[in-house]
Amino acid sequence: ASVVTSLKGISLLLGSAFLLFTACRAPEPDRPNILFLFADDQRADTIGAWGNPGISTPNIDQLAREGFSFLANYNMGGNSGAVCIPSRAMVNSGKAYFRVQHDLSDTVLLPELLGANGYTTFATGKWHNGPSSWLRAFQRGKAVFFGGMSDHTRVPLQDLALDGTLTNDREEGFSSEAFADAAIEFLHTYDEDAPFYAYVAFTAPHDPRQPPMPYREMYYEDLPPLPLNFLPYHPFEIGDMQVRDEQLASWPRPPSILRDQIAEYYGLISHLDAQVGRILKALEEAGHAENTYVIYAADHGLAIGSHGLLGKQSVYEHSQRSPLIITGPKIPHGNSAALTYLFDLFPTVSALANIPSPIDLDGLNLSGLWTGEHEKVRDSLFLAYTDVARAVRDERYKLIRYPQVNRTQLFDLQRDPDEIQNLATEPSHAKRIQDLTTLLMEWQARVGDTQNLVIESTDAGTLNIDKLERSPDR
Repeated sequence: ASVVTSLKGISLLLGSAFLLFTACRAPEPDRPNILFLFADDQRADTIGAWGNPGISTPNIDQLAREGFSFLANYNMGGNSGAVCIPSRAMVNSGKAYFRVQHDLSDTVLLPELLGANGYTTFATGKWHNGPSSWLRAFQRGKAVFFGGMSDHTRVPLQDLALDGTLTNDREEGFSSEAFADAAIEFLHTYDEDAPFYAYVAFTAPHDPRQPPMPYREMYYEDLPPLPLNFLPYHPFEIGDMQVRDEQLASWPRPPSILRDQIAEYYGLISHLDAQVGRILKALEEAGHAENTYVIYAADHGLAIGSHGLLGKQSVYEHSQRSPLIITGPKIPHGNSAALTYLFDLFPTVSALANIPSPIDLDGLNLSGLWTGEHEKVRDSLFLAYTDVARAVRDERYKLIRYPQVNRTQLFDLQRDPDEIQNLATEPSHAKRIQDLTTLLMEWQARVGDTQNLVIESTDAGTLNIDKLERSPDR
């Protein structure tokens, strides 16, 4: 324990020294502003411009038309059912979740780095990683939510007072509107010479799925279809079938209830999109648009019926792929299918700000993808969820291993992007499974994952339907 404590102390000391070193560099003239718009639980296939004709997202679509889309972007996964906690820890630290604490007490944060180099840092919305790290990272803040989820009309919000303390909880309107209002106020009143970093983290479309009535009704009139990979049950027990998210509908999954939930989910996204439009309008009106990079992303996806699941507690594409769009000065319109992570944003943003990144990051600078200098930044990508699942994918194939139930899946994502046909039992793929398993183990060693891929199991993943059917409808 003393060795671990010493190593943490050395890491924090080096981090402090790094911040001091970068802060002593001469400031860069006309450095850009950064506006980061961050959704919660939004699947990558819920954007009109990315190919979903059944959802209305005109403002996110505009960002996609003007900027650069990362079409194979992922959250690495998580070590708890609340996947948003490790996801946000990774985004703000640039590190794999195996190498950073949930409360971010052991690492330099992106806004902290920017603040040490002359940026004014502002935040509103969800921060699920503790007040201490937030106070270390941001100089200004309004309508901040430190929880994980809440009734969207009764979110407990806190502001940063002039004395550097957080105010008592208050409530103010609908969550997405309250966060947008705080961001708009900041943009309209900011008139300083220093560039700003504004972090706007929504809680939508996380449940409870309660969009304002007009946005609810727009999808109830013509209910969205079920996903192509909808199932009433997951094909086998994956080791975590009773987590909270999976209790939001009964087993077998009733198609009518799932279509209602998708309508409400889409309504929250469209309402969120309207708030994005308000913020972008304020950015323009305040005269900041020409010198601001706008990032739109979400912390991870959601099953909501895919594979018989509802939540984000898996390593399927629907749950760990997430939107990522970047617009701004000199960024061309385009897209890339290169394999990227959300935590690549740390070195990417620091490069845009012309500030050196710490050397111990797992994230990679993505700017070479939009300049055309690089076609890819990595050859493969690793995903993990608690001790339940591990996955690795290359440009075409994806291997998933479930250690607790000794199950394996193999998908050809080129031909089967919805992960419907499991190829793992086909003899022709035996060599591929072996090679991908070796690659998976190499990734584990790289990020510090000690999970065994094979565990003795008595049920071999047999699905206990009687147990599942006791789940409530809502």
